[in-house]
Amino acid sequence: MTRARTVLALLVLGALTFGTGSPTWVTTTVATALESEVAVAAAGTSAAPGVGAGALVLLAAGIACALTGRVARYVALVVAAAAGVLVVASTLVVVGDPTPAATAAASEASGVTELTSPVTLTLWPWAALATGVLAVVVAVWGATAAKGWAATSGRHERAAAAAGAPTAGSPAGAAPGTPAAPGTSGTSGTPDGGPSADPDDEIDPHDAWDALSRGDDPTGR
Repeated sequence: MTRARTVLALLVLGALTFGTGSPTWVTTTVATALESEVAVAAAGTSAAPGVGAGALVLLAAGIACALTGRVARYVALVVAAAAGVLVVASTLVVVGDPTPAATAAASEASGVTELTSPVTLTLWPWAALATGVLAVVVAVWGATAAKGWAATSGRHERAAAAAGAPTAGSPAGAAPGTPAAPGTSGTSGTPDGGPSADPDDEIDPHDAWDALSRGDDPTGR
């Protein structure tokens, strides 16, 4: 289970969870003073608010897995697994007893809480249940494979810092990659590495570079 597949799976499952929570989950009817039969329907996000919350968490966890480092990715996967559990638990509450969700929807739609027909479940709660279970499986599977994922956080920053650091023997203030002027080194001394006899005989690196640019020998030989 690669990082890319785990991220893609979490994002897809988050979107699918939203998709399964948007349609109607529960249907029934009530009677009002004006009509003897009024149809009542409750969407999944209304009947089981945990489904919508779990979908959001799955999307956020997928993005976090794509952008964070080793420790944070494990946290994101644990949160994703918890989101899957939340979706499953919220769905099972409605599947086990859909009457409270239907009563709440009837009260909101018509102000009547006495149902006049049996409460019917659609197929969408079962689809949401499947996405929640899959989210838990993907999160656990990803956590077992996460130790082999390449690190992303700070990798480019470290490479840039290494490229911009001056190397030993380069003149101070020289641009990265600029060759050191002939006859100069990172430490003062003679060409064989010993200390120079007279500090005044040292060649200024900038003057030496300018002389080389003009085609002159900076050592005067």
